[in-house]
Amino acid sequence: MNYTKILEELNQATSFDLFRLKCVIDKQLDDPQRIFNIKKNLFIGQTISYFDEEENRPFDATILEMKRTRILVKNLCDGRRWDLLYYHVNLNHVDTEINKQATQKLDRNTLKVGDKVSFFCTDGSEKFGEVFKLNPKTAGVLIEGGKWRVSYGALSPIIDGELGNEFIEHDG
Repeated sequence: MNYTKILEELNQATSFDLFRLKCVIDKQLDDPQRIFNIKKNLFIGQTISYFDEEENRPFDATILEMKRTRILVKNLCDGRRWDLLYYHVNLNHVDTEINKQATQKLDRNTLKVGDKVSFFCTDGSEKFGEVFKLNPKTAGVLIEGGKWRVSYGALSPIIDGELGNEFIEHDG
């Protein structure tokens, strides 16, 4: 499924259209047959990939427990335990990226936690950093010397080769 194309179409939809679509999607996600079809492909101890909507990116995890409508997993990155809905599991290894085109503005859908970005301060200096949080209207960006909240429209993506000495590496 091409998420970039779907997002482009959704940007043309009215709020009512989106609400109506959400109602249909919610019913599909809660369908017991869909949940059963996911559960029959999983087992305790299995390594799976799940999508975290807060960080807008996938994570790998190990299944610890399977409940009726939810699954308990241990994140392989940080060891934390998460209680997820079954439909968060990416059984088919779907590519979750929404393409960031050069002319496209960055937003909460195209950025993910860990992305490297740049922005210009009010004094005209350019700052380089890493996204650590996705808020509704701003991204939390960690730069050398602190944390900034920057509107998505003011951010530019950084390609690895573009990083200068200004960027600070951050562990978790």
